[in-house]
Amino acid sequence: MRPLLPAATLDRRRFIIGATGAMAALGLPTRAYAAAPTLVTSIRSLSNPYHAVWKQGAEAFAKAAGLDHVTLVSEGNSEKGIADVRAMLAKTGGNMILNSDPNDTPDARPIVEACVKAGAYVVTQWNKPADLHPADFNPNYVSHIEFDGISSGKTIAEILFKTIGGSGGIIALGGMISTTAAIERKKGLDQALAATPGIKLLDFQVANWKSTEAYDITGGLLTRFGDQIKGIWAANDDMGVGALEALRGEGLAGKIPIVGVDGIKSAVDAVRTGEFACTVTSDPFWQGGMGLSIGLAASSKRIDPAKEPSEHREFYGKAVLIAKDNVEDYYKTNVEAKPTLDWNDLWGRVVGPIRQS
Repeated sequence: MRPLLPAATLDRRRFIIGATGAMAALGLPTRAYAAAPTLVTSIRSLSNPYHAVWKQGAEAFAKAAGLDHVTLVSEGNSEKGIADVRAMLAKTGGNMILNSDPNDTPDARPIVEACVKAGAYVVTQWNKPADLHPADFNPNYVSHIEFDGISSGKTIAEILFKTIGGSGGIIALGGMISTTAAIERKKGLDQALAATPGIKLLDFQVANWKSTEAYDITGGLLTRFGDQIKGIWAANDDMGVGALEALRGEGLAGKIPIVGVDGIKSAVDAVRTGEFACTVTSDPFWQGGMGLSIGLAASSKRIDPAKEPSEHREFYGKAVLIAKDNVEDYYKTNVEAKPTLDWNDLWGRVVGPIRQS
């Protein structure tokens, strides 16, 4: 990847001039927009390693852009997540760019509507209702980003099935069942199961993306099914790590392979040791910074969202499979060292438009 372009200061000036001019043209007060915008990240929990890396990416972009950054944490409480965004909009007078991973799918609508009403710019990721579209809220709702959960869920399942020889029983751990990622990854698992009759799903239980819940559930399923369990499918790495801890407690780590999604460090470490068969990463460092970069590009008039193609408004980002054959290279460039990203390459990881149901 190319190094960061030294355009952050220029973009900041463009934002101030462009936003002030636009407000004046509309006959609205410009005083609140004379200052640089505040960058705001809204995520679920910093105790989740995935979101912890997301915050690091956001802070890296904020530093490069020379702008203030605030992180809001919902702790899995939708009302808190929405209220915190509204409070920040009031505090900044709407002079902010929000990069939001809504706690639950319905949360995206009030978050977006509050931002649009206040004149802020917003990018959402992962969760939104199917009938909520950025193009309906030009220019403030800039983009929505997801990663193809069906493909990820199916891919890790196929690798798990291959690892255990194409037959035997598995258990599966699902995320918050009302979220897009959890729903899609389960669909991917179901597709892989339908194509592999030798694999039996012994049980599927929701662990809400949490390692602690996954640990407890896995312990109970180990007692219930014993040596019938040949593999564990987890809809995210944090749950996979909870399952791994349960296996370690029974002396089964490395004997029952696990697969997950997110590419967090503990999962990458487990791929290196053979305790995980694979993980898939959407690169939360990129998500944390690029969501803000896309929003800033719109607010500074560097892009006009209304003129962008549909695949820039609602798109799947590029995911990377981490398995035995590439884990060491990935570890050197993304774990031992912080990745170097070109924050001005707004659309470089666009895979295609999101499926519309």
